[in-house]
Amino acid sequence: MKQLLPTLPPSMILLLLLLVLQLSSTITNAAQVARSIQIMNESGRRVDVHWINPDTKEMVLQSTPDILNGASQDLNSYVGHTFEVRELAAKKSGVCAGEDETCRVDHFTVNKNQDQVVFIREGIEVEHTDSKTIANKSASKLLDDCKSTAKRQLSKTNGPNNAATILEELTTCVQNGIAKEIELANEEVAFQAEIRKKMADSWENYTCADEGVNATEPKSDDTTWRGRKVAVMIDRPASKIHTIENFLTPGECQAVNDAAAPRLHDATVADGSGGSELSESRKAKQAGIKVHWKKEADGDLIARLSRRVYDYVNHVLPFDIKENGQEDLMSIQYFGRGPDDEAPDRYMPHCDGDCTGLDFKPGNRMATIVMYCNMPEVGGATNFRNSGVHVKPKQYSATFFSYIDPETMKMDSGFTEHSGCPVVEGEKKIVTQWVRLGVDDANPWNSFNTLGIKYSDAENQ
Repeated sequence: MKQLLPTLPPSMILLLLLLVLQLSSTITNAAQVARSIQIMNESGRRVDVHWINPDTKEMVLQSTPDILNGASQDLNSYVGHTFEVRELAAKKSGVCAGEDETCRVDHFTVNKNQDQVVFIREGIEVEHTDSKTIANKSASKLLDDCKSTAKRQLSKTNGPNNAATILEELTTCVQNGIAKEIELANEEVAFQAEIRKKMADSWENYTCADEGVNATEPKSDDTTWRGRKVAVMIDRPASKIHTIENFLTPGECQAVNDAAAPRLHDATVADGSGGSELSESRKAKQAGIKVHWKKEADGDLIARLSRRVYDYVNHVLPFDIKENGQEDLMSIQYFGRGPDDEAPDRYMPHCDGDCTGLDFKPGNRMATIVMYCNMPEVGGATNFRNSGVHVKPKQYSATFFSYIDPETMKMDSGFTEHSGCPVVEGEKKIVTQWVRLGVDDANPWNSFNTLGIKYSDAENQ
């Protein structure tokens, strides 16, 4: 090799060096394992998050620009990357809450485990959880519960025979607990496997592009509610999807359309910082419709429709939801402009509330009813892509979906993410009610920003 190198032309040596550098870069990138992180701020303070460049130690801002108390942020990173969480000074006082008014910091490093969630606790202390730590905590709790049962039995009895009985009971307790955990885990795996299979086998059939696609067959369609046929598409603790035939009347639709006509404006989406903005992901017109509850006894059509919405929600969920403090009904209208329209009216995949699988935040949305007054000639279907559900609504029908587990108060983890397919020909006119839990006359829906945080709390951070 020492004899050959001098005979190589300089251009060839340069090419070899470039190839070596490229190979080295490829190996380095291949070694980086990507992980998604959820950051939950429960510290009572505003914070920001910075990535620490391992080579230069430069701090690179990752939050947008800060994370309010009670808010969350998703972060895509790599195993081994380290981040710094910094407390920010309060807006009113201009100081932090640390000792001598210093701004407190903490750090976390992305590990190789799945389902990583970083909780920023009081005092700006980071709690980093993942699939492994959650499993360990679950196992420890199970064992502690069984040990407590055994100790209570031991305090009541004496003798070797009784001790053997207690040991047997402890073993049974652990076995039953593990069996239940395995059963729940297997049910989750089986459900997700079923969805993946449906999506893989019928991928083309579940796209908005094919107008001839069939609607998804319901899991059951043999139930009724007040004489209306109900089809259950998904029935999971934190993710329910129903369709209800003839949910509203032509007269109710006309009343909503009349009320909306002078108020229609371009629809907006949450901007990620607590406000709203126009977006290409949502092209439609919308108008909020106030419900005059005082006219309900007189047969007001809009009040009658709204009462039916809450009655159905309470039929499915055990929260006894009242109309007080709830959002207005929303009239949303999409207009088709032909197959050559490059930017048709539509709504890209989104969640109406949190779909993180984490704890519910009081005052936020937890269910939705979409009612269809007018369906277009071409387009306008509703897709729940993560659940493999494709709804081709009938006029005057409704789609109900909830995204909270009433027992654990955990939110849906994405199965109710949905979209409105492009409207190609004709008009699509719907009425939507977003239903919240934890609102009332003193804490109405509009006292919360689009991050689900009360404006008064955000102003004080």
